[in-house]
Amino acid sequence: MAEVRPIQWRDGTVVLLDQRRLPAEETYVQCRRAREAARAIRQMIVRGAPAIGVTAAYALAAEAAHFRAGKVGDDFERAARLLERARPTAVNLRWAIERQRRIVASLPRDASPKLVRRALEREAARVMAEDIEVNRRIGVLGAKAIRRRGDVLTHCNAGALATAGYGTAVGVIRAMWASGRRFRAWATETRPYLQGARLTAWELVRLGIPTTLLTDSMVGSLMQHQRLAAVVVGTDRTAANGDVANKIGTYPLAVLARRHGVPFLVAAPTSSIDLDCSDGASIPIEQRDAREVTHWRGRRVAAEGVEVYNPAFDVTPAELVTAIVTEHGVVRKDFRRGLARVVARARRAGA
Repeated sequence: MAEVRPIQWRDGTVVLLDQRRLPAEETYVQCRRAREAARAIRQMIVRGAPAIGVTAAYALAAEAAHFRAGKVGDDFERAARLLERARPTAVNLRWAIERQRRIVASLPRDASPKLVRRALEREAARVMAEDIEVNRRIGVLGAKAIRRRGDVLTHCNAGALATAGYGTAVGVIRAMWASGRRFRAWATETRPYLQGARLTAWELVRLGIPTTLLTDSMVGSLMQHQRLAAVVVGTDRTAANGDVANKIGTYPLAVLARRHGVPFLVAAPTSSIDLDCSDGASIPIEQRDAREVTHWRGRRVAAEGVEVYNPAFDVTPAELVTAIVTEHGVVRKDFRRGLARVVARARRAGA
């Protein structure tokens, strides 16, 4: 099976697999400017915290073709601010932009736009390569951390499509399967945007892993009748105390997992850990368009005049999390100390 490549860099252009059209068709969107990439992020053409970070890194390299001599710093900041506003919850977006900001700061003040562009392109390529390697390591560590026999449930899409091309939570499932373990993957639909039905199920079937799709409201029934080895999810931002912001519907899964004694694991690259964010109450939660709830394929399915509550994410308290799996180790229980430790390891490794 060919690897999924949600983000590509071709001749100075960011090329994105349009995830709104999957699984029916595989089409691509080209972004030559930062504003086009920001629009693609807002419109969910590309989604998933790591993938958004990689996209932003490359978008700044693409935008550098339009930087003005003597105004490189100003032009960079204008593009960076535009991208930062695209999706406020996903911390990888800010993390990738900060990496590119440090690259610009390290260059001579009179560096030509051409030199800046080459430097930003090299750093974006490093961000992408590192993401794939990080995800593979999370997969191996996560697979080892799941000791029970049985099936695995995941929510939303934390696979190749949500990253540079391998996956965090789905990466754990991939690693389990590659190690010879045999089980069934359960994927929630993930309403209202159906990332689980459209994207995760598509990926898992392509990987040859037996997969069953269920609506979000069916998970309680599943856990009553089926012994699961674990629930594995991704994260858009993890606070310093271990609170986890992930796709809406993650919190009730964690509550159900605790009720039924199912381990609840979070696959978290250290780039998604925000030590400056003390707890989940400090994480900004994006509210999305009401039409995602009131309409289906352009047709209204809800009553006229009804009000809509449509947060894109919820926060799962650390007390409901069994373990947070990072590329630098599995953190259990004392999350504040453990997360600080793995982030320090990541910083030393990148020094």
